[in-house]
Amino acid sequence: MQTKTIRLGGVPEHFNLPIHLAIEDGSFASRGVNLEWTTFKGGTGQMTKALRAGEVDACILLTEGIIKDIIAGSPTKIISGYINTPLIWGIHTGAKNELSRHSDIYDKQYGISRFGSGSHLMAIVDATFHDHKIDKEQFTIIKNLEGALTSLTELSTDVFYWEKYTTKPYVDSGQLRRVGEFVTPWPCFMIAATEEVLEREPESMIRMLRTIHDSCDRFMQSDENIALVEQRYGQRRKDVERWYHSTEWAIHGWVSDKMLRSVVHNLKVAEIVDEAAQLPDLVWKR
Repeated sequence: MQTKTIRLGGVPEHFNLPIHLAIEDGSFASRGVNLEWTTFKGGTGQMTKALRAGEVDACILLTEGIIKDIIAGSPTKIISGYINTPLIWGIHTGAKNELSRHSDIYDKQYGISRFGSGSHLMAIVDATFHDHKIDKEQFTIIKNLEGALTSLTELSTDVFYWEKYTTKPYVDSGQLRRVGEFVTPWPCFMIAATEEVLEREPESMIRMLRTIHDSCDRFMQSDENIALVEQRYGQRRKDVERWYHSTEWAIHGWVSDKMLRSVVHNLKVAEIVDEAAQLPDLVWKR
């Protein structure tokens, strides 16, 4: 079996630990896949750009972000679910900011990693759910979590959405304050790949997916991984326990058509996707 190189990208967060473990224990190599991992601190918006530019073959991205980008013309397909449970977004402000309630955020200045990123899209979805509308001028691009910490501290922005357990150490230290939470109303992460690599290396992509699914299955079978997450990501044991026992990884490639239609519906309601937009094939048919 000839070894093929696949370039996979994702955020530097604990959700992706099963993939790093599979790289470290040789699981990908044993299936003839040389997996090259790229970390994207800028999140989904940065990854959709990298996929379009051919800088990576596949990425693990937020569901709403990759669906929006495929509808917008990205030559990309969803190839599997990755996290089946929703993402809990923490809604944050700086320690010196007077903002204290979720209900008071909608006329404030939002820090976002990029337009089209999760921090951008989810702010709009949250506002729509609560019958508010955010103007484009209310968004400031801060690139990543580090940029958000600076921006919120300097009071140049007021609000920042990011996964609540990733930001928990900054909340615990007092650098950030969490003024609310918003739960994504769909499974939070998908694996997507460029149409070019799916046409060129379909068997290698299938072997990559099987390895990811197997590693995710093993990861969910052992509570010992809680200590590993605590150690590698510098989080408190009780926070990791809550996250681990509320998160389910996908162990097969099936993606619900109903779920996809629900995401598209919500994106249209939030005016993130045009109401008249034609819906392309979102999922790789293999």
